[in-house]
Amino acid sequence: MGAEFINLTPENLAGEHLCCIIRSKKPHPGVEAKRQWLARRLEEGHVFRKLDAKAVVFIEYAPLETAWVPVVGDNYLYIYCLWVSGGDVKGKGYGKALMEYCLADTRERGKSGVCMLGAKKQKAWLSDQSFAKRYGFQAVDETEDGYELLALSFDGTAPRFTERARRGEIEEKGLAVYYDMQCPFIYQKVEDLRAYCGEKGVEASFVLVDSLEQAKGLPCAFNNWAVFYKGNLQTVNLLDAAAVERILKK
Repeated sequence: MGAEFINLTPENLAGEHLCCIIRSKKPHPGVEAKRQWLARRLEEGHVFRKLDAKAVVFIEYAPLETAWVPVVGDNYLYIYCLWVSGGDVKGKGYGKALMEYCLADTRERGKSGVCMLGAKKQKAWLSDQSFAKRYGFQAVDETEDGYELLALSFDGTAPRFTERARRGEIEEKGLAVYYDMQCPFIYQKVEDLRAYCGEKGVEASFVLVDSLEQAKGLPCAFNNWAVFYKGNLQTVNLLDAAAVERILKK
């Protein structure tokens, strides 16, 4: 394949693009928010590995103990994202190379396995679970609203959702959005939804998840974003106005 990959480090973070939103001139607020979030995560063993090119080809994972998700378990890694997007990069084995790097790293660190968020029906903003299953990932836990925890175990152990996350319920009955800055698209999505809700008079709350403790205590499946309505989890997909309207009609 001859492709060159690089890992982000504290030394190169400021000068490297972050794959999902590639800007060469004007700074993007979502990218800068992600860069600040990532700067604090790298020292925790977080890995962001990408193709050394202006392309959406990367994997991002972290030790489960410090991953900002309501999943617990001993000695696992957690994959936030694995993306190969764009016609010019498809079919070149990049996804395979990134997954195999992660699995090799998992073994070299002496970990028990690696896990990721999935669902009984694939969600647009979650990594391709059918691809992961080719490597032996399988569902080891599920929530009451159809999300699954996929894991590849090397020693027979398994991670799990927290009990609170498994239920996917909150007391608040309006629209409620939980989010962090792990994804560079989130900043603008939050701004757009605030404007939409204000314009339409929609009762809404926006909860910034800004600590590991808060993330581990979330009331639902979560990768970096979750939306509730009438007290129940609706989706972990990032939303546009049309998607919000569909939710509000329920």
